[in-house]
Amino acid sequence: MFRAACALITCFVLVILMSCHEEVDTIDSFPKLMEIPAGFPEIEFPEDNAFTQDRWALGKRLFFDPVMSVDSSISCASCHDPRLAFADDEASSPGVAGRMGARNSPSLANVAYHPYFMREGGVPTLEMQVLVPIQEHEEFDFNIVLLSERLKEDSTYIQQSNLAYGRDPDPFVITRAIASFERSLISGDSRFDQFYYQNQTGTLSDEEIRGMNLFYSDRTSCSSCHGGFNFTNYSFRNNGLYSEYADKGREVLTGEESDRAKFKVPGLRNVALTAPYMHDGSLPTLKEVIEHYQSGGLDHPSKDTLIRPLDLTQQEMRELEAFLVALTDHQLINNPYLSAE
Repeated sequence: MFRAACALITCFVLVILMSCHEEVDTIDSFPKLMEIPAGFPEIEFPEDNAFTQDRWALGKRLFFDPVMSVDSSISCASCHDPRLAFADDEASSPGVAGRMGARNSPSLANVAYHPYFMREGGVPTLEMQVLVPIQEHEEFDFNIVLLSERLKEDSTYIQQSNLAYGRDPDPFVITRAIASFERSLISGDSRFDQFYYQNQTGTLSDEEIRGMNLFYSDRTSCSSCHGGFNFTNYSFRNNGLYSEYADKGREVLTGEESDRAKFKVPGLRNVALTAPYMHDGSLPTLKEVIEHYQSGGLDHPSKDTLIRPLDLTQQEMRELEAFLVALTDHQLINNPYLSAE
């Protein structure tokens, strides 16, 4: 199914790249959305998709509109809920007709900074990513050409599309508008950020500081994979979750046995809101995630050498969990600009 998705994406990318459009001047709008937090790098925008208010507004409308699915029953937000840091609280999210996928929906917070997409890293740009859920049988089960024809039946979508991109809503417009909205999902105002990047004393408790020190210590090596401002190095790792995996992970993309059951390291921002955890949503709580790493995981040929028993005390495990909870950005989840209303 992933290969079929890649083939469809390749076809439409050729169409999209050959398209031309009237360039729209960048508008310095929504500064609270696009303001770069302390400690974060600048966001890079594609030459053909500079940020504007009109593009953002069109992308937001599409993100929350069930028109995206074949039966108009679900939207992007059905699996990426703003109240959950644009993740889901199910092990796997139901698509049209209640069809269940095989993987857990990741958070879209700070997705603007990701160098590639999907858990096996097979999609190189944010503009291309939306093509996958549109055509997947377990998700929207639709076709982007048919979707664009549906949107052209709505005069308000035609008007918004022309304001944003100087053309009617076609595959070029759909992919770029949604990416424009998703780049605004910036998360960098947790209590950890206030303490670490903004130098505000008193924002973390002593317990959370001890947990932070554990997180960055050689004892746990958490930051070896979950480092940097986004708490991920975007590498592909196997963490010993199973001895045998139903999901082949990155091997599906590369065909290399050495990539079997390796998945992109997720960011940990807002992790307290994005349960359940792991690529398949098999661990319901943060406590169980920490207990997994405490155990050293199960043997697997691809298991990363960093995964080994941690020998933490029960108190240290609670401190580590407390620190992870402090990565919650309440400004993100309560931002009215990012809600459906």
